[in-house]
Amino acid sequence: MSTAKKFAGQTAVYGISTIASRVLTFFLTPVYTRAYPLGAYGIITTMYSYVSMLNAMLTFGMETTFFRYLNKYPDNKQQVYNNAFASVLTVTIIFLLCSIPFAGHIADFVDISHAKKVGHTTAHAVVGTTHADFLKYTYLFLATVIVDAWCAIPFVKIRADGKPSRYGMIKLASVLVFVAFNLTFIYVVPFWINHQLAGTNWLAQWYIPGWVGYVFVSELTSSIITLLLLLPELLKIRFSINGKMLLNMFSYSWPILIANLSYLVNENIDNVLLGKLLPADSLRDVAIYGGCRKISIFLSIFVNAFRLGAEPFFFNHAKNKNAGQTYARIMDYFVITVCLIFVALIANIEILKYFIKGPDARQTALYWTGLPVVPPLVFGYVSLGIYMNLSIWYKLSDQTKYGLYISGIGAIITIILNVIFIPKYSYMAAAWTSLIAYATMMVLSYILGQKNYPIPYNLKKNMAYIISSVIIVYLSFSIFNRNIWIGNALFIAFAAVALFTERKQLIAIFKK
Repeated sequence: MSTAKKFAGQTAVYGISTIASRVLTFFLTPVYTRAYPLGAYGIITTMYSYVSMLNAMLTFGMETTFFRYLNKYPDNKQQVYNNAFASVLTVTIIFLLCSIPFAGHIADFVDISHAKKVGHTTAHAVVGTTHADFLKYTYLFLATVIVDAWCAIPFVKIRADGKPSRYGMIKLASVLVFVAFNLTFIYVVPFWINHQLAGTNWLAQWYIPGWVGYVFVSELTSSIITLLLLLPELLKIRFSINGKMLLNMFSYSWPILIANLSYLVNENIDNVLLGKLLPADSLRDVAIYGGCRKISIFLSIFVNAFRLGAEPFFFNHAKNKNAGQTYARIMDYFVITVCLIFVALIANIEILKYFIKGPDARQTALYWTGLPVVPPLVFGYVSLGIYMNLSIWYKLSDQTKYGLYISGIGAIITIILNVIFIPKYSYMAAAWTSLIAYATMMVLSYILGQKNYPIPYNLKKNMAYIISSVIIVYLSFSIFNRNIWIGNALFIAFAAVALFTERKQLIAIFKK
């Protein structure tokens, strides 16, 4: 079997589980937008933005470090596993001890409902929550991020052991629990109470209709179930630490930590700044932006599936004589795939927008006013995916400081441009800033990579596909006003040209 085919097979397995999981959570978007007022969905979006950044901090870059040190010490895998988990456990305990005493202050900071400004009663009527609820949300998410961090290294071990099916099954089970609890709180319990079924008195004692916190309760429950499913991997941990190796792992991982945090700043700070920089109706714009951003999830799914398959594959093949050619070939087909997904999503945006309908016609119309953010957001994910592909050079050459520099520059661009332009242009500024930051990171990584760890990428070919996809998307979205028939005709023509152009290479790959 060719290395390209093997890589495609591994990525496909991760992709299937990732797609299944993300699609299930994607279908919760219309559930949330219909069940909760528009502002309440803004709270969900904001809280998850904070959690994403915390998750990166608590894992401390140890996921990538784990793969690198397995590659360095193939005969001492158990020690690498022990060290990686011990480091995450230590960080989470320190974080918990430092955060619990200040939970009230944390709740004050993340509360963008303006409850203190407009009064608890008014805020509750507007967004379905009060300032006091943010303290409950804070405790729920502190517990969630701790449990998720404990799951991170066992998940990486599953990937390193070449068990994508087990990885996928656990991830899928976790998402099913999350979805089931959400549907139970939103639909089943109210139905049960309204029809006075057995146990109604008990349910009515604690159930709060329309409370956003049940989303976060579902998340914590899902994380705990995941930890339990990972017990076979957790029981293999031995608390035997190799101090010298651990220090070297920290030295390798801390630039990755900063790079990951910078990436997550790029990914999430726009939601946070929208809430902080806009006036008292900021939750409305956060909700519109968060809802429309969900349409880009399909490209994000592919990028994440690629990352899950690529990281162990790239490290395992680093010593091969033709590794550079393999990486370049993978880049070729990655670029083609993300460009096709980019064009397909925009061509069908008039269908996809129905997943973000509000509880009434007025709120639905408000959600749809945000559709122009989708093309720049999706192209931002194209740039991010290419950057992730390119970033292998500094991981393989132990120059992770460059990941810090590149992501740091991206984060600085994100913060500065959002602070300058959000007050005037709201979520449109956030969307275009995201694209500018990711595109900058992509270009910087290519330039620095070719200088420090050259890989023979086919730049002209890849640029041709990228530019073509941008032109087609512009025509589909702006010139032809999102006409679904014309958009899909352009997509089919683009796909046909790509298939015809790549036919010889594809035949060669599948014959091996």
